[in-house]
Amino acid sequence: MAARKAAARVRDFYATALTDAERLQLTDARRVDGLDEEIALLRVRLRSALEQRPQDFDLLRDGIALLVRAVATQYRLSPKARKDLADRMAAVLNSVGDQILPADR
Repeated sequence: MAARKAAARVRDFYATALTDAERLQLTDARRVDGLDEEIALLRVRLRSALEQRPQDFDLLRDGIALLVRAVATQYRLSPKARKDLADRMAAVLNSVGDQILPADR
């Protein structure tokens, strides 16, 4: 019970600083797994920055650096991602094996 209360306090740490609409968005954001959305958003913003301020090399450099860090982070696999990848690879290998040597032979 105490662990649940502590987890709720940590989870709600920022909630008091948010508007009602932002709190709803935070609830939705907690359901997102991985960085795909964030990386896509960075790419869109980087493109907009390039279109609106093509001579602002500092802004572009910083945006590209942030995008590179996000993509690098995405490729560092969590234990769950490693297991998912291993499961997918096993399924592919089993499928290839079934094609080479069907079970009904």
